[in-house]
Amino acid sequence: MTFFNDSEPLLREKQHELDFQDLQGLVRLNYQIGNLSLFSGFYTRIDQAFILWGLISSGIFVTAQFLPISWSSQAILWSVLTLIGTVGMVCLTWFWVSVEQLRWIVYGWVILMLTGLILTDLSIFLGWGEVLMNLCPLWLGLSAIGYVCTGLGMRSRTFFLIGLVHLLGTLVLPYCGVMQFLATGLIMSISLLLLAEWQWDMRPAIDSDQLTLQQKQFNQAQHQKRQKNS
Repeated sequence: MTFFNDSEPLLREKQHELDFQDLQGLVRLNYQIGNLSLFSGFYTRIDQAFILWGLISSGIFVTAQFLPISWSSQAILWSVLTLIGTVGMVCLTWFWVSVEQLRWIVYGWVILMLTGLILTDLSIFLGWGEVLMNLCPLWLGLSAIGYVCTGLGMRSRTFFLIGLVHLLGTLVLPYCGVMQFLATGLIMSISLLLLAEWQWDMRPAIDSDQLTLQQKQFNQAQHQKRQKNS
């Protein structure tokens, strides 16, 4: 048995036979004009956390790239958005990671985000020029650590590879010239929205103490349906 789940593709269309923990807080969207369907999709709480961080990441780095706002004002804005994203991530993912016994991943992301936030604010308000000039590689590096750890915890090649993409992004940044903030925002937000729109690979389901017997039986039935439809 290999460490990663090689039986699943890196990315595929979302599975409709969701487990109990995935159905909690599920959001379904269906936009149509008459009989013409414009968009139809659904988003678990994990997907919603990705979308939240994707919007926050794009907002922060696009603002830094294009809007003539002082660094101190941006630091306040970034701090507020990062704290909102961190709290939102914990609230949205807590039940799922509890069932999957992956709470440590959330703890790790919280530590990484707060570390980045503290270093960013200190570099701006205390004039740490070296850190201030390397904010983009700092955030890409922290994100890379988070994705690699997530990939290892979930045994997911997708998350592991996205971590490597962020790491490679730090090497590409010097070639982006004055567009480093835009490049960083694109790498971070596109990765997050990709994860929200597609089904990624991870280790097989576990027998969680967080679920009742009926909920476990429901998950087993869903697993059998997924195998039949695969």
